[in-house]
Amino acid sequence: MAARRRKRRMDAVEHDLSDEQWAAVQAAWGGCAYCGATDRPLQRDCVLPISRGGRYTLDNIAPACGPCNASKCNDEVTGWLRRKRYDERAFLERHVAVRALLVTPPVAVSRGGADAAGEPPVLA
Repeated sequence: MAARRRKRRMDAVEHDLSDEQWAAVQAAWGGCAYCGATDRPLQRDCVLPISRGGRYTLDNIAPACGPCNASKCNDEVTGWLRRKRYDERAFLERHVAVRALLVTPPVAVSRGGADAAGEPPVLA
């Protein structure tokens, strides 16, 4: 029954996290976003759980080791971090920094003058 409810929730929202983005998130965190573990496989964890309106997107994903992901379940992240006595502020600041690093738009490089064909600037 619970599996069916989860499937309905998952099917009801759009998840736009690509495999490349997930790999970049894992690399940027360098381990579990919550406890810092680097010796175990990481799972995709929704900071705002799917059951509370979250989805798998670059803004809402953090790599979590199995024990942290299972413990957090569908709890609100800051309350769970406090209960586990993890550094809530450090997580939130790092989450914002990682997101900013990964979603920084490409920088337009000027070609030094107007393009006769009216083409847009080259992106670096």
